[in-house]
Amino acid sequence: MPSTESGDQYSVWVGLVYIFNLIVGTGALTLPAAFAKAGWGLSTVSLVFLAFMSFMNATYVIETMACANAVYKWKRLQTIKRESIQDHDSDDEATQHAYGDLEEPLVCGDSIPSRYYSLDRRVELGEMANLFFNKTGRILFFCTLCVYLYGDLSIYAAAVAKSIMDVICATVPSNSSDPADWQQLPCFNTTAASVHVYTRIEVYRVALLTFVGIMGPFVFFNVQKTKYLQLFTSGMRWLAFAIMISMALRLLCVRGPAGHPGAFSFSGLPQLFGACVYSFMCHHSLPGLVSPIRGKNHLGLHFALDYCLITAFYLLLAFSGAFAFAHLNDLYTLNFVPTDNENIFLEIVEYFLALFPVFTLSTSFPIIAITLRNNLQSLFLDTSRLESYNFLLRKLLFPIITVIPPLLLTYFLEDISVLIEFTGSYAGTGIQYLIPTFLVMTARRHCFNLLGLGVVNKYKSPFSNVAWALFVLLWSFVCLVLVSVNMFEKKS
Repeated sequence: MPSTESGDQYSVWVGLVYIFNLIVGTGALTLPAAFAKAGWGLSTVSLVFLAFMSFMNATYVIETMACANAVYKWKRLQTIKRESIQDHDSDDEATQHAYGDLEEPLVCGDSIPSRYYSLDRRVELGEMANLFFNKTGRILFFCTLCVYLYGDLSIYAAAVAKSIMDVICATVPSNSSDPADWQQLPCFNTTAASVHVYTRIEVYRVALLTFVGIMGPFVFFNVQKTKYLQLFTSGMRWLAFAIMISMALRLLCVRGPAGHPGAFSFSGLPQLFGACVYSFMCHHSLPGLVSPIRGKNHLGLHFALDYCLITAFYLLLAFSGAFAFAHLNDLYTLNFVPTDNENIFLEIVEYFLALFPVFTLSTSFPIIAITLRNNLQSLFLDTSRLESYNFLLRKLLFPIITVIPPLLLTYFLEDISVLIEFTGSYAGTGIQYLIPTFLVMTARRHCFNLLGLGVVNKYKSPFSNVAWALFVLLWSFVCLVLVSVNMFEKKS
């Protein structure tokens, strides 16, 4: 049965806001620096190309989800047929009605979409892997997905806690570069001997526990429960980016360009790729966001418009930053620390931008956590009879094992730069490119063998030619090479 009730559904525009929030996160704040290093010409071409690649694989996820819905409906039809044969003397009106509803798609032609294919039932990537992959493929899939999602949650929790700590605590002296010294530095400047000196690491851990305590409970519910949180923080996100873009454009108008990036610098391409892959990631959470949307007839067009908006937004942010500042920090918000602290307005802007990662990641954290919970359930439980499991296993165990490991990791290991590189690069390439491509290829073959050629999938990707899939696989190999080159350059 569908995973969402009508009361839990939302319009397509709300769904696009969810997807916008999921894509535009802290990855966008790393784009201006990477954009400037790779050159404005090369970066523009690369950004548009990577947006297109991300969109193509998003359509693959949607097509595979429709195929999974078709498989479930076909299995249900076969069950009804068997029950009809066994009880052929029964005249059960409900059974006949259900049978008729499901049998209708068998007579549709090439120009008539099949009612087999729909997006009403939420089918997570894990369920798709169970349906269409063999045992080896399922193991590789779940290893890649769990590494990425657990890494994502750890990165989000640590980034939020550090942002809060930087706002609360005094500025770190410029000569304190050793992480051990950083942990033991006092958070507050105080001279009273009787007052307990809180270190920065203690404040970091308090902020971490507070954040997980507030956002963690969302994992016990469905993604629809975060609707108003998503809409509120979407407004905060637009405001923060609008401030950064407006201030950069103002600097360009008042004093002219301070930055002079070249047009092409291939040495900066690996870093740009890493930033773009992380900036366009949404594929792992698409099923949970798409299934509750009402009116999915033009979903592909709406997705394309959303991606065009995000790409234009990224280009405006990167161009204005690359030319407005002579030096760009890896985290773009650090370029907006005002020098005149007596100006109350600038001080408010400083604090707002410093807390911007908190706004962006607070909306993505519940979605990522719910996605991980659902896929863990798909790995260990039979989702077709999920309600048959006891309450403790179904409602408590999986949310707990979703949130606790990232909390423990970031509580004792606040420096997770290695995890960021691995999560956003190798695992990110697998999630964004390899998994959607292999899924859609196997799903098409499976549904063709099951339903035949005459049953039309109205959610079929426009990039259905096998040449597109082969191109994605070739590009994935190039991506892994670029990522490896980038990591080796950093170590050397």
